[in-house]
Amino acid sequence: MPLGLRKGGEYKSWHTRSGARVCVPFGTTSEPGIEQIKPGPAQLESRALRSDASDAPRRRRTPRLVWATLATSGLSLLVAPSAFANFITPKSGGSPNATQIHSLYMIILYIAAVVFVLVEGALVYSVYRFRAKKVRVAAQIHGNTRLEIGWTVGAAVILVILTVVTFVKLGSIINPPNSSAPFLESALTQPTPPNGKRLTICVQGRQYIWRYVYGASCENNPFAAKLPYSFQEMVVPAGTTVVLSITAVDVIHSWWVPSLGGKVDAVPGYTTYTWFKAKGPALYHGQCAQLCGRQHAFMTALVDVVSPSQYQTWLTQQRQKIQNANTQVTQLRSYLTKTGNL
Repeated sequence: MPLGLRKGGEYKSWHTRSGARVCVPFGTTSEPGIEQIKPGPAQLESRALRSDASDAPRRRRTPRLVWATLATSGLSLLVAPSAFANFITPKSGGSPNATQIHSLYMIILYIAAVVFVLVEGALVYSVYRFRAKKVRVAAQIHGNTRLEIGWTVGAAVILVILTVVTFVKLGSIINPPNSSAPFLESALTQPTPPNGKRLTICVQGRQYIWRYVYGASCENNPFAAKLPYSFQEMVVPAGTTVVLSITAVDVIHSWWVPSLGGKVDAVPGYTTYTWFKAKGPALYHGQCAQLCGRQHAFMTALVDVVSPSQYQTWLTQQRQKIQNANTQVTQLRSYLTKTGNL
């Protein structure tokens, strides 16, 4: 039977009195008839403090399983490079402005990574170098003027570099280039490529779908001009500078097709602009990037990039479909009016 530690460091021991066992502090009894059992090494051992031998292999296996799991996960990611595609970087490649945004992002990311490694390295070194030792009084360091001036100047230089690089890239992000496709139409609204030739599409956000009207006069009165339009899926010609005039009719939405550029808010009562020059043929996927209601997740956007000749064919067919639908509506309205149902 193990001994129990009591206050003051004395131990309990078992005594025998008339066949019964009594627990009293060891060395404190002189009562006749009581046999005091002197504790031996086996009795001094506490099972509550003794580690179970069967737990040791299990404790040794747990770190091995953790490291094996981490190694397997890392290896699976390395053999599947597509898993890291656009993991921490924006999508690009669909339009020159998206490519410039991506390159600017990568420059800032590399500089930030170097700064992170230096700062965290200095932190780890300081924690190890100045860790607690036997001497309880820590060294009193009141500052290092050269070091403080050095990291202040270094931070300022980094900010200047980022500012210069950003302004160098900003022009190619904001200003659209000339179209490489055949001339389609021209308009005077901003932004405008150097030769003024571009395709204008009005993007109208509403809960929970995008509406696209094709034509330079779409900002004024698209219904009077009987311009072609489509919903959710935009069709554009490849190699053409497309300028989007973006508005909303109910709440704030945000137009975002990552491969074709950055996010642009669609605000009721205001008009915002963006542009892209898409490579094709291709189909680019986008999403409303502003929480606009309960069905926000279903407000997707598609940009179908086709050849200029296919675009012209699609435009003609779309005009014809809309005209046929309007004719049917006119006939139905006339019939309902004649029969007194309207």
